[in-house]
Amino acid sequence: MIKFPKETDFFLDMEDEYAQAENAKYVLVPVPYDGTSTFVKGADRGPKAIIEASDSLELYDVVYGIEAYTAGIHTDVPVSENTTPDAMVSAVYERVKQWMQHQKVVGLLGGEHSVSEGAIRAALEKYPDLTVLQVDAHADQRDEYHGSPHNHACVMRRAQTLGARVVQVGIRSVEAEEKKNMLPENVFYAHEIVGQDPAWMQRVCERLTGHVYLTIDLDGLDSSVLPATGTPLPGGLSWYELTRLLDRVFRTTRIVGFDVVELCPQPESVISDVLAASLVYRIITLCEVFGNA
Repeated sequence: MIKFPKETDFFLDMEDEYAQAENAKYVLVPVPYDGTSTFVKGADRGPKAIIEASDSLELYDVVYGIEAYTAGIHTDVPVSENTTPDAMVSAVYERVKQWMQHQKVVGLLGGEHSVSEGAIRAALEKYPDLTVLQVDAHADQRDEYHGSPHNHACVMRRAQTLGARVVQVGIRSVEAEEKKNMLPENVFYAHEIVGQDPAWMQRVCERLTGHVYLTIDLDGLDSSVLPATGTPLPGGLSWYELTRLLDRVFRTTRIVGFDVVELCPQPESVISDVLAASLVYRIITLCEVFGNA
């Protein structure tokens, strides 16, 4: 078993026995990286805010009627590498790969969206048929941005070049040059789905393979629901649209890894922090309910 010094608080206010790595089915890896963000800075404070906000959550899920924490949720020490985007991606890859070798389901707590690349690479090595399901306001399909192919605006392009299928939900901001990298049948634009007949959720599921990595950029939610993100945009998903989509996805396929990224905490309000923590716990709950783990 991997041994790391304990230098972080645990996700959720639960008994220590359920937070120990040896017995935990799930491992959360904080990645407090904000090296390439280009608007509001502060995503490096996101992981700590999610962990702190999780103390406010009840351990029982009223929708599914279970206490998923009893499967064990270990909170790893943060990935501290931040010298360059390339080095950070490599460090995340190595950490996630090690935990996956120990049969853990790994979730990243971001950090900006560039942190996802290393985890996607590790998942793709184990599951060559991998689909990356992206919930996001932005396409993130640039070949490079501000001189780096590992910028947060490039993460889905990197997933594609690594060999993954990418299905994109909630998109409402695209740079013209990105269009050449996007597959129309795999893109579900916000203006076509938000507030509409939920039949679109089934069409999303039909685009997925048997193994899925779930990446949720919190700006995929409407900014009235989650304002605390580095690049907020109006017109995104509601909480219930997102969670109903996830319910259908988990019924359809196997989630082999996930991340929740781009929380940029606001000192005057913890609403967004609590939503992000609730989302992380809901994803783990769905894994337990539908046997995805």
